[in-house]
Amino acid sequence: THKYTWWTFDGTVPGPIIRCRVGDVVEVRYSNQDADGIGHNIDFHAVTGPGGGAGVTYAEAGEVKTALFKMMDPGLFIYHCAAAPLPTHVANGMYGLMLVEPEEGLPPVDKEFYVLQSEVYAQESETAGLLEHNYFDGLSEKPTYVVFNRAEGALTEKPMMVDQDDRVRIYFGNAGPNLSSALHLIGITFEKVYREGDLISEPGRSIQTTLVPPGGATVVDFTAHVPGNYSLVDHALFRVDKGCVGFLKVRPKGTDRRTDIYDSIDPPAPCPGCKLHN
Repeated sequence: THKYTWWTFDGTVPGPIIRCRVGDVVEVRYSNQDADGIGHNIDFHAVTGPGGGAGVTYAEAGEVKTALFKMMDPGLFIYHCAAAPLPTHVANGMYGLMLVEPEEGLPPVDKEFYVLQSEVYAQESETAGLLEHNYFDGLSEKPTYVVFNRAEGALTEKPMMVDQDDRVRIYFGNAGPNLSSALHLIGITFEKVYREGDLISEPGRSIQTTLVPPGGATVVDFTAHVPGNYSLVDHALFRVDKGCVGFLKVRPKGTDRRTDIYDSIDPPAPCPGCKLHN
């Protein structure tokens, strides 16, 4: 087990999901509390204007900047620090999602989850057990880890929990900074996919895997018909061994296990050492 010193928004990686609607005016008060004296800012992909707000939110350590942005377009958008060197700030954890709903909102669901994929480029530091950022591995696009929600195990040790027949929505983003994601939920078809975070167009239907580029996002809806354990992965499958896997657990409701959909003669027998079928 290793530790890593993250750079954060609001003390978390990923940063908090920001929710608003088209027409809202969002007031951002950005206080830079970086103990190492590094300057930061925020590029909101949802913001209309130069730099997505990066210039007007740039703050040196100890400074506070305030900006006002009117939300013009619906969608699910990435935000991230854009201070130089930009990829280092992103790779170190300064990213999150901003949901701008249409004026009428989105169709209701029973459960919602926020998942952000990213890469970690790291090497051993002089302190035992502590990793530090490796810029040159980032240049070579050779990540040490590829993860959901900051760390290997974030969504396996604390899986997403739903009940049978729940309508489920995942707000998914890819912070990168380099790799595209082939988002796939093993054993469940996405009933609706709002590709590239597009909340205006008719969503795609019955999608097995959806591609999300770095700096992009998507919204996926599905129904948890059959109780059991499911795995969320980037279907570039060697990345599973770099940490890119999460679990969805569907709790049974009543006695109907939907054997009309999924049944077998013998009980399930996960293969030894399997990271997916827990």
